[in-house]
Amino acid sequence: MKIKYCIICARAGSKGLKNKNILKLSNKLLLEHTLDQALKSKIFDRVIITTNIIKVLRKFKNSKNIYLVKRKKNLSSDKSEKILSIRDAVLKIEKLYNEKSSFVFDLDVTSPLRNVVDIKKAFNIFKNNKLDNLFSVNKSRKNPYFNMIEISKNKVVKKIKNINSKTVVRRQDAPKVYDMNASIYIWKRNILFKKNYLFRKKSGIYLMPYKRSIDIDSKDDLNLVKYFKKIND
Repeated sequence: MKIKYCIICARAGSKGLKNKNILKLSNKLLLEHTLDQALKSKIFDRVIITTNIIKVLRKFKNSKNIYLVKRKKNLSSDKSEKILSIRDAVLKIEKLYNEKSSFVFDLDVTSPLRNVVDIKKAFNIFKNNKLDNLFSVNKSRKNPYFNMIEISKNKVVKKIKNINSKTVVRRQDAPKVYDMNASIYIWKRNILFKKNYLFRKKSGIYLMPYKRSIDIDSKDDLNLVKYFKKIND
């Protein structure tokens, strides 16, 4: 049997938007929207919250279908790599239940507009293409080959990227590019523990529409999520 873990990371503190993981959205904690999606998908053998937020640890302490991992201090700073917390949660639950997972999902709390169908479709793409890992994206609204610029050290303004030193003058001629939307990540367990590097030979993407791809990192993002949630519901 291939065991599937869903990891939901919720760290206390945030520089962009204070305590964003436990803000209220439609009368629920932001965390609970992702939690509900994970449980309703019925994909996962275990849905695991890794957190250092006391309010979350207390709220879900006696929940039968939710497994809690108290995040260590060295994994809870704003400089801590998220993947280390995911690995830590996997190892602790595997040890607790004397089992070994096969697939590990990370559903980000700050991307609550995904739906259950997104999770299922992403997993189908992952399985059918025999991928090492997969992450969700949306079509980028800006393109480094066409309308994104940088300022070099000598203060020269230039386009970020050209095609073989040729300038793209029409948006339609530029290569397609995508934004990672921080909504869904899937790994084979052995790949998750190999390296921190996300991009591999057998990486894949799941394409989502922009209206379900907002990642909350500011008050403006939160207001945009509230708007899309209202019209989607």
